[in-house]
Amino acid sequence: MKNILLLGSGGRECTLAWKLSQSPFCGTFFIAPGNAGTAEYGVNLPISYNDFEAVKQACIEYKIDILFPGPEDPLVAGIYDFFKSDPKLKHIIIVGPSKEGAQLEGSKAFSKKFMERHNIPTAAYKEFTIESFEQGIAYIKRSEMPIVLKADGLAAGKGVVIAQNTIDAVKAFRAMVMDKQFGKSSEKVVIEQFLDGIEMSVFALTDGTNYVLLPEAKDYKRVGEGDTGLNTGGMGSISPVPFADDAFMKKVTDKIVVPTVKGLKAESIIYQGIIFFGLIKVNGEPFVIEYNCRMGDPETEVVIPRLENDLVELILSMATGKLNEVTVQHSARAAGAVMMVSEGYPGDYPKGRKMTGFDKVRGSMLFHAGTVVKDGVTVTNGGRVLAVTSYGEDIKKALAKSYEIAALIDYEGKYYRKDIGFEF
Repeated sequence: MKNILLLGSGGRECTLAWKLSQSPFCGTFFIAPGNAGTAEYGVNLPISYNDFEAVKQACIEYKIDILFPGPEDPLVAGIYDFFKSDPKLKHIIIVGPSKEGAQLEGSKAFSKKFMERHNIPTAAYKEFTIESFEQGIAYIKRSEMPIVLKADGLAAGKGVVIAQNTIDAVKAFRAMVMDKQFGKSSEKVVIEQFLDGIEMSVFALTDGTNYVLLPEAKDYKRVGEGDTGLNTGGMGSISPVPFADDAFMKKVTDKIVVPTVKGLKAESIIYQGIIFFGLIKVNGEPFVIEYNCRMGDPETEVVIPRLENDLVELILSMATGKLNEVTVQHSARAAGAVMMVSEGYPGDYPKGRKMTGFDKVRGSMLFHAGTVVKDGVTVTNGGRVLAVTSYGEDIKKALAKSYEIAALIDYEGKYYRKDIGFEF
């Protein structure tokens, strides 16, 4: 039995809590800070996952064996290194890479150079800073449009601009570099060619030498139906991905996954945890748009329900370097997740709105995101409020069930897209 501390408070963490708590290897289970949903699976701790000293004290007090950071922030800030350099903590299994490994997500420039070194297919690019601002302007002016501008560091999912023309590209570049739109995160900007294709997400769990692939997924970022409106953290997701057949996934494995795992090992970068491959299929070929060093949200809400293995057992195999002895089982059923959000999201939104209808839910899973319990009542506490996930024989049937359930959950100003998976 292993005592586990899961860090985070979103839909991803609620899904992971649901899965981890099912394991016979799971002892006492804590989530920090958690939400109204995670409280069903373990004990919520009122501490910030970015407060490493508070996390340390919780791990000592509760005799934690496994620490699972859900979000990217603590990983990029070096929580792995913090634990491994402390004699009181170094025995704890961390599901996540070292600070250097987390740079795959923490720095766009780092990840692009890594892909270049290991011949991993990605869009052509250049990087610029305030010192090379004029060269950046000149590069934009001679580039084919549209073009993609990315703040180098973490920007809460808002640091990417697809500019349709030169004027907009120059404006976005100036805002990032000269006006410090994203602070330190946009002191360096990666400008890359626009790839036209269809996107998907692939997830590997690696022990640093071996890896296993979790079920793949596709998420939907735009707030409006038909993929219109502002980008969000994700309005829903599906798994499996219809276009990701065996032939395509073999290309993904051979050209992207294997070279990434081998490249990390060859460069002596410590990486035991999740590698998220944000991919795009262009003319039948996979390209990497981005790496993340953790599970995606809302992809987790369909990936983990389709994973039939014991997640704690997988983590223990990762920690002992034995993932090569594991066969991952993906459910034959499809899963579809619909994200219910607050009115105004992804802009300003109200909080504290009472939620009802939970007692009517049958046959689907509710993964809480922005929720909290106040005076015994579950209320909204974020932009993305709740993910409704359902199984089905196919994606359409899974989503139909999720829509049926979403209609039963109520709170003032609720909104959700009714066309997730529309292109299939």
